[in-house]
Amino acid sequence: MLVLNKSQTAEALTHTACIPLIKEAMEAVSQRDVAMPLRQYLHIPGSDGKLTAMTGFLGGEMGSFGLKIVSKFPRDHNSPHGTHVGMVIIFDRTNGLPVGMLHGGELTAIRTSAASALATDLLALPDASKLLIVGAGEEARHHLQAINAVRKLEKISVWARNPDRAHEFATKHSALVPQEIEVSTDLASAASDAHIICTITSAKEPFFNAEWLQPGTHINLVGAAIKDAAEADWQTVCAGPFYTDFIPSAMDQAGELLAAIERGAFSEEQIAGEIGQVSLGQRPGRQSREEITIYKSLGVSAQDLAAGLGALTTAKNLGLGQDIDLSA
Repeated sequence: MLVLNKSQTAEALTHTACIPLIKEAMEAVSQRDVAMPLRQYLHIPGSDGKLTAMTGFLGGEMGSFGLKIVSKFPRDHNSPHGTHVGMVIIFDRTNGLPVGMLHGGELTAIRTSAASALATDLLALPDASKLLIVGAGEEARHHLQAINAVRKLEKISVWARNPDRAHEFATKHSALVPQEIEVSTDLASAASDAHIICTITSAKEPFFNAEWLQPGTHINLVGAAIKDAAEADWQTVCAGPFYTDFIPSAMDQAGELLAAIERGAFSEEQIAGEIGQVSLGQRPGRQSREEITIYKSLGVSAQDLAAGLGALTTAKNLGLGQDIDLSA
């Protein structure tokens, strides 16, 4: 079994290389060539932490099965551990033996941003050039790089509830992209000026308003992944065609969507499709330059499996990681 730590996982899985892996995974999801039980949570008594488990099977040429376990605890934003600590373990489906274990936090961050990049590539205007990142955590950095891989950006802005963190983000990550990273202190104004918006926060209550979205905007709602949390108001769901990664997950865990349904303003039948269906040509994507498109990302185990398998293959070619003989 090949074991990759955080830096090795990052070296073996670039954002550019991960996007086609996620594309293949999401097409497999929409073809239901997968088995993906819904994400499970264990709240740790006496703390604000929780343990998350995601199991899955991915068919096709990439066929494998595996498990991701993540311990999520509140930590200072400068913590070297980040908020998500865990691992992805991948098994060979023929023999049922483990073939790899990868850093769960790094793999999740890369594959999540790659999924947003895929959705952006499929749904945003081809000439979209203004990106707004809402949030200044580790996932925001990955989105900065991934969205840059699918659009020629002329302007990048970042907004955070704590302006100091937004300034810190811009300074720390300016070398990652050729564009200057601007700091915005007025979210409404920044959103109204953006072509692509990525919300990547730990917000529990909606703070993003649909009225800020302008014709032609594409928005990736990424941060909230449980039914009791939402980054955007329920009106955002109704602002245009609403897409997601896996409809069963969305109907169980997408806070913005469930809030709109609860108010009678939206229904499951109105979901425009899964992003894999758009990629396969089974569902239409953007229909006009004026349309606002919304993508709700929750993350599914097929993404972890596809990204992990890709990383393991590259790592072997580069001589990265530690090979452990579990039978010894």
